[in-house]
Amino acid sequence: MANPSPAKSMGDPGITPLSPSHTQQNDTDQVPSGPSFVVVVAIDFGTTSSGYAYAFTKEPECIHTMRRWEGGDPGVSNQKTPTTILLTPDRKFHSFGYAARDFYHDLDPSESKQWLYLEKFKMKLHTTANLSIETDLHAANGKRVKAIDIFAYALAFFKEQAIKELSDQTGGEFDNNDVRWVITVPAIWKMPAKQFMREAAYKSGLVSRENPEQLIIALEPEAASIYCRKLRLHQMVDLGTNTTQNGCSPTENVGCAITQAKEHVRRNRQSRTFMVENVIGELWAELEEGDRYVVVDCGGGTVDLTVHQIRLPEGHLKELYKASGGPYGSIGIDYEFEKLLCKIFGQDFIDQFKIKRPAAWVDLMIAFESRKRAAAPERTNPLNINLPFSFIDYYKKFRGHSVEHALRKSNVDFVKWSSQGMLRMNPDAMNSLFKPTIDHIIQHLTELFEKPEVSDIKFLFLVGGFAESLLLQQAVQDMLQGRSRIIIPHDVGLTILKGAVLFGLDPSIIKVRRSPLTYGVGVLNRFVEGKHPPEKLLVKDGTRWCTDVLDTFIAADQSVALGELVKRSYTPAKPSQQVIVIHVYCSEKEKVGFISEPGVRKCGTLRLDVSGTESTAPRREIQTLMQFGDTEIRAMAVDVSTGRTVKASIDFLSH
Repeated sequence: MANPSPAKSMGDPGITPLSPSHTQQNDTDQVPSGPSFVVVVAIDFGTTSSGYAYAFTKEPECIHTMRRWEGGDPGVSNQKTPTTILLTPDRKFHSFGYAARDFYHDLDPSESKQWLYLEKFKMKLHTTANLSIETDLHAANGKRVKAIDIFAYALAFFKEQAIKELSDQTGGEFDNNDVRWVITVPAIWKMPAKQFMREAAYKSGLVSRENPEQLIIALEPEAASIYCRKLRLHQMVDLGTNTTQNGCSPTENVGCAITQAKEHVRRNRQSRTFMVENVIGELWAELEEGDRYVVVDCGGGTVDLTVHQIRLPEGHLKELYKASGGPYGSIGIDYEFEKLLCKIFGQDFIDQFKIKRPAAWVDLMIAFESRKRAAAPERTNPLNINLPFSFIDYYKKFRGHSVEHALRKSNVDFVKWSSQGMLRMNPDAMNSLFKPTIDHIIQHLTELFEKPEVSDIKFLFLVGGFAESLLLQQAVQDMLQGRSRIIIPHDVGLTILKGAVLFGLDPSIIKVRRSPLTYGVGVLNRFVEGKHPPEKLLVKDGTRWCTDVLDTFIAADQSVALGELVKRSYTPAKPSQQVIVIHVYCSEKEKVGFISEPGVRKCGTLRLDVSGTESTAPRREIQTLMQFGDTEIRAMAVDVSTGRTVKASIDFLSH
């Protein structure tokens, strides 16, 4: 760091702790219940597919999933729509989901180059190191667009769809103020990404900055966990049992049970209303105080692992080990397929093809998607993938020989050309595309199960769209070897959505989380010779101060009750100060002594103007409070003698 002392360079007179400094309160009683809402609408904004569901607060046991969308893919039946968005050449929102994809596909190639088509863009929030409101995304044609605009367009689209459906349901104009919105995000996302989602919601008009509590940012595995509590035995598959279930032997159990579950879901698909019985499911009844379970949320982009513990009598959830995981979602398999195509047809061709024929590339990936879902451990017959005509045509122009020739010439022997114009992959070839992604997940699970906090796990809930994969289920079973029972809900792709609605109806269900970061404020302490480093000495009006000290409010991985307030008292280092500035800092490290240490960053500032006021006490007391909420952290400073107050939300997006 160029400047050894951040505080000196800021030139702030600074604050110093009034002892006794630390008081920590569980103000759970004081958490405002907020305005009453008529309906809760949850949006599952996924990497590969998205959707919404809702429940009226008067009938919390009825969860409605959104209307059937126009469009749809062969071999892929779900209640969600692809997370794809299309903007017109002049960058106005055009369409979302199947509609965006189909319209883009029908454009003439010369025209489609002008339109901006985006898919799988949610991962950018996870992978961008210094995310900000200015972060860009790339459309299929290579043009750049602001990420915040794309996310806001998508949320505005969901708002419009949901309000329209609610208006039809209630027979009148439905007022957005009556909706409590819930947006789900991966638990492993860093704070900037979570805040980015909230900023996009403000920009989209979903909620206003004045009513932040109208929107809850929920963590995906927590939502899944809440839903799994309600599961009845006929709504899930238990992979751990060795008894004959539904007339299948244990080895066939995985495939057979899933087939039956799909049939069950298909029969119930006509009704979009899901009844949550107001009881704890049978499975849950087996759990006792202190029992632990793991939720493995396998989505398109990320895999999230969370360890929860039950607290009776209300059955509240306590997070035992901070969320972990990584970018090991099912799109990893798509990347492997792309690598395979590059190996056969050449990276130069694939790169060109994506830019010159973006719509045909999308088509090819759709064809791959439905075959990907047919992969299974015991499969013996090959999988055929349709190559779009323009791929075959463009390849011939580009290389001067046929696709068939390329396949013969490449040393990839497990992919053949079939006379119907298809790539024919043998099952091992398909399974090898899954391997890197599944290996990552299994490695992560193995490491997690070695942690002391993660011993004696009763259940492992496998949820999220990727959890439908039989290859993944088999791998998890092989890894656990009967240590925990593996439970897969029937409608595994909608688990998070339904749980998010339940969370919106009763946010108090999650009681304790682990703080992902250490938070504190920068202060001056009296300088102690031999204890403090000499370069931190600051002499002011004859007083010797140690500068850059971080006074920690909460440490990384510490348990935090939802709504918990941590309170500290400070006094201005210089009694005549007119404006008191308090800087809030955060770090991923658990123990932080000074704000100048690597990895510590400023994430908020409180400015309290005390000019023109007299403090009756000899030393003016400034109380600083931090409240740890759902995914937001609010800070507040109060001048005790006058009651003047300033508030700030911690900002992770400005640099």
